[in-house]
Amino acid sequence: MRLAFRKTIVSRATLLSALLIPVGHSPAAAQTAPAAALVRYRVAPTETDSAIHRFTMANYVVFDRAVKANAPLLLFMPGTGGNPANTTDFLDVAAGQGYRVISLAYNDVPAVAQLCPRDRDPDCSAKVRRRRIYGDDATRLIDDTPAEAIVNRLAKLLAKLDRDHPNEGWGQYLGGTAPRWERIAVSGLSQGAGMAAFIAQKTRVARVVLFSSPWDNYGAGHTLAPWLGKGTGATPRESWFAAYHEKENTAGIIAQAYRALGIPQSQIRVLTLEPARMAGDNPYHPSSVGNGGTPREPDGTPSYTAVWKFLLGQPNQQ
Repeated sequence: MRLAFRKTIVSRATLLSALLIPVGHSPAAAQTAPAAALVRYRVAPTETDSAIHRFTMANYVVFDRAVKANAPLLLFMPGTGGNPANTTDFLDVAAGQGYRVISLAYNDVPAVAQLCPRDRDPDCSAKVRRRRIYGDDATRLIDDTPAEAIVNRLAKLLAKLDRDHPNEGWGQYLGGTAPRWERIAVSGLSQGAGMAAFIAQKTRVARVVLFSSPWDNYGAGHTLAPWLGKGTGATPRESWFAAYHEKENTAGIIAQAYRALGIPQSQIRVLTLEPARMAGDNPYHPSSVGNGGTPREPDGTPSYTAVWKFLLGQPNQQ
C-alpha cells in the first residue's frame, strides 16, 4: 500500500455524518474521580533496575483509592521525547474509569519515524519496535539494551511497586518476572501508540487505546510497513480503539494504518477541536491527549474527557 504524504483536512459535516466523533461534551460528562481520591507515585527507572542508565525520567503511576481489587492496568507510552507526566489529565481520567495506571519512561530517541521511512527494508520498523519493546537483537539501527526494553522496564517497575506497596495489587500484573498482558491495557501517543499496537498484535491484551499512530512506512514510495497489514493479531478487533486529529500532518497516513490494522470505524474518533496551544509545526498531533495542547472547557476541564472515557471503556463496571 503506497501512501500520499499530505495534510488531510476533513470537513466537520463529513465527520459527523460518518458518526465518527463527538466534537465536545457536556460538563456532566467530564466528571471523574475527585483528585483527593487518587494516589500518585513518581518512580525513577534507575530505582527499579540498576542496569537502566538512559531515558530515566520518572515513571508516573496513578490509581483511585477505591479501585476494584482485580482492576486492569493501563500502560501508557509517551511519544518521542515525551515526559510520562505530560499526559496526566488523560491518565487521571483513566484512573477514574477504574484502571491502575502507569505512564512509562522508555528509550524513545531516535524515533521509528525518523529511522525507517528512508530505509529500503520493509521490516525496518518492526525490527526497531521489537528491539525497543522486547530487547531482541533485531536491528543495529538502535543500541537499546535488553535492560532498557519496555517489557523489562515495566516488569521491574511492577515488581518494585509490589514490594513497596504490597497491599495495592501490583503483583497481579506479573507472571513470575514477565508482564501478564491479558491483565494489561496498552495505550500511547505517537511512537508510544505504535509500541502499544505492536504489543497488542503479538500478544493478547485487555484493551488497546491508540492516539495518532502508528503510521510506519518505508522506502521512496512511503509504503505502509508490512506488520500493519497483519491486522489486530492476538488481540480481538473489538478491543481496539483509536483517535487522531483531522488536521495533524499525518492524518491521512494514520487513517490508512488504522484501516490496515482492521480497527472498526465505530471505535475510531477523529478529533476536530483547535488545540489550546499552537506550538511547533504540528500542534494538532499531541493535542488529543497532551496536557499543554488539549482544548479546554470554560471551567478548565479537558474537552476530550468524554472521548477519552469512550476509548478507555468502563472496567470499574465490569
